[in-house]
Amino acid sequence: MTVFDAATAFSLKDKVVIVTGGGTGIGKVYSQRLAEMGARVVLADIAAKEADEVAAGIVKAGGEALAVATDVSDAAAVDAMVEKTVAKWGRVDGLVNNASLMSALPRGDWFKIPIDEWDRVMAVNLRGIFLCCRAVYPHMKRQKSGRIVNISSGRFWHGTPNRLHYSTSKAGVIGLTRSLAREVGDDNIGVNAVTPGLTLSETQMATSSSNYLGGQEQTRSFKRPQVPDDLVGTVLFLLSDASAFITGQTINVDGGQLMH
Repeated sequence: MTVFDAATAFSLKDKVVIVTGGGTGIGKVYSQRLAEMGARVVLADIAAKEADEVAAGIVKAGGEALAVATDVSDAAAVDAMVEKTVAKWGRVDGLVNNASLMSALPRGDWFKIPIDEWDRVMAVNLRGIFLCCRAVYPHMKRQKSGRIVNISSGRFWHGTPNRLHYSTSKAGVIGLTRSLAREVGDDNIGVNAVTPGLTLSETQMATSSSNYLGGQEQTRSFKRPQVPDDLVGTVLFLLSDASAFITGQTINVDGGQLMH
């Protein structure tokens, strides 16, 4: 029987964690907080300049970080990113599948969504997660350990309209999470999902009106804006040994707006 070690269960010190989209928006905050916890962080982001700057800031503060320009929808780019990770630190302990297309998408009627836009959303938001999970799997299997955290969306619970492709892709993340958890359980790899509520990230604030953002607060139990740091605790917990017997689950973090 495994004995819970309270002194180390929540520690992420020296854990090697990949954060996709780790140089921008909420992903930047995940990367910074992971580094503050002593993790070795890989910032896999198509926004190479921003990822480089965040990684440099982490290193300057005494942390360990590696920025790798990565388009998660490109299998070769994802494989190369994971190989660079293993070449530098020898293992992969955690993967946060955070990268997605959302803020750049216009809101509008579902039947007006261009087919190429639909396909691009699915390529990033779903195929990207599949490719990243596939790339880290051999390393986690060899270690007989690993934690994967897939970032979905509160749209899954709410059925939010006007970005049907985004909502559909985020629902797919839940299905992927549940099925993958069953497939890799024998390898001692945990796979869970998080559904954030509307979060005031840099990218969200740049693309949403103040009226839209402010209206969300009054529907929550905690009537204040949700910020990226509100998601950090859940993500860190799911990456740590404290959640070692949790898999296939979806944790909703939205200040009590939606309950299930």
